[in-house]
Amino acid sequence: MDSSDTQRKNIAIIGGGLVGSLNACFLAKRNFQVDIYEAREDIRVTKFARGRSINLALSYRGRQALKAVGLEDQVVAYGIPMRARMIHSLSGKKSAIPYGTKSQYILSISRENLNKDLLTAVEKYSNVKVHFGHKLVKCYPEKGVITVLGQDKVPKDVTCDLIVGCDGAFSTVRTHLMKKPRFDYSQQYIPHGYMELSIPPKNGDYAMEPNYLHIWPRDTFMMIALPNTNKSFTCTLFMPFEEFEKLLTSRDVLDFFQKYFPDSIPLIGKQALVQDFFLLPAQSMISVKCSSFHFKSHCLLMGDAAHAIVPFFGQGMNAGFEDCLVFDELMDKFNNDFSMCLPEFSRFRVPDDHAISDLSMYNYTEMRAHVNSRWFIFQKNIERLLHAIMPSTFIPLYTMVTFSRIRYHEAVLHWYWQKKLQKHPDQAYL
Repeated sequence: MDSSDTQRKNIAIIGGGLVGSLNACFLAKRNFQVDIYEAREDIRVTKFARGRSINLALSYRGRQALKAVGLEDQVVAYGIPMRARMIHSLSGKKSAIPYGTKSQYILSISRENLNKDLLTAVEKYSNVKVHFGHKLVKCYPEKGVITVLGQDKVPKDVTCDLIVGCDGAFSTVRTHLMKKPRFDYSQQYIPHGYMELSIPPKNGDYAMEPNYLHIWPRDTFMMIALPNTNKSFTCTLFMPFEEFEKLLTSRDVLDFFQKYFPDSIPLIGKQALVQDFFLLPAQSMISVKCSSFHFKSHCLLMGDAAHAIVPFFGQGMNAGFEDCLVFDELMDKFNNDFSMCLPEFSRFRVPDDHAISDLSMYNYTEMRAHVNSRWFIFQKNIERLLHAIMPSTFIPLYTMVTFSRIRYHEAVLHWYWQKKLQKHPDQAYL
C-alpha cells in the first residue's frame, strides 16, 4: 500500500480516552484520515468527574508506546517515581519491598493530565479530527458504517475503512461484535468494590514518603495510596460490597478505620475521611475477556474494550498502550494491510491480554493477603538474589511484567518454570 492509498483510508476510533487518543497518534503518523468519536465533552474545558481512579502506574510497556509517538519525556516529566511497596502493618510498623533493582521504578501518573496531553498531541495532526459529545449508537462492521449521535441529537451515518473500538469495558463496538458467529465473550465482577479517599499535604509537603506505593493489607480489606504532584496522596479502599454496606454512619466509618487502618486516620483527617466516604458509593470492578479482537478487515478492539482487567497489577493502561504499539509494529510488518494486520493482531495479542487478566486477579490475593507475611518477604529476597546471580535465566514475575516487554503469556510460562526450579532443581529441565 503506497502513501497515496494510505491517505485515502478513513479510520473511525470510538473513544477518546487514553488508548483511543494514543492510537490516533500512531495511525495519524501513517497518514490515515482519523476521526475520534468521544461521547464525553472535552475534559480540557470541563470539570473532570470523580468516580474513576485518578492515578495510574506507568511502567515500561506504556513508556515504550509513548516513546514511539514522541511523548515519553513529556509524560515522564510529571510522573512520581515509586521504587517499592511500603507495607503498613496493623501495629503501625512500615516495611518496604523493592519492585526490582535500584534503577527500576514505576511512575504515578495523573489520568486526567495524561488524557489531556494525549488529546492535545492528537490535535497537532492535520489529518485527525476529534468529535466530542458524539455517542456511537449503531455499528455495522461488515459494511464499515457507524451511526453517531451528536449534540444536535440527529443520527449521522459515517462510512470508514476501519472501525477501532477503544470505548472501554462496556464497549458499544464490542456489543455489536458479540452478535457475530464464533465471537467468545465472558465477564466477571469481583465481589470487592473500591472507593477513593485522599491524604492531603502536611505543612506543604507529602504526609508520607512519596517514592513508594503505600499498601495497607488486611486480608479481605486493603487500602492503596499513590502520590500526586500537588503533594497529596490518592487512596483507594478495596473491600467486599457487603462490608461497605455495613458502614452507615460517621461513627461506623471511624470505628472501622480505627480497627483496620488506625495509622491512616491522622493522615486523612476524621472529617475529611467521613466526607469522602459518603461522597460516592463504592464502585464495581469487572474483568472482561473476549476473542477475537477483530472482525474481518473492518473492525478492531483495543484496550479495555478488548480486555478490561482488575487494577491490581497496575497493567490496565500499560496493556492498552502496548496494544497500540503491537498493532503499529504489525502495520510495519504487513505494509499497512488491514486484511493481514487485524487477524495477526488477534492471534498475537489474545493470549497475552488473557494472561495479564489472570495475573491481575492473582495479584489481588497476593497484595491483600500475602505481602505482610515473613514467608512472602523471604521469597522476594530469594528471587532478587537468584536474579542477581542469573539475570538472564531467573527473572522475577513482577520484573518480567513491569520492566520488560516479554510477552505476558510467556512471562507466565517462565514464572511456572522458575517455581518448579525453586522446588525441584533436579527436575526443572525435564
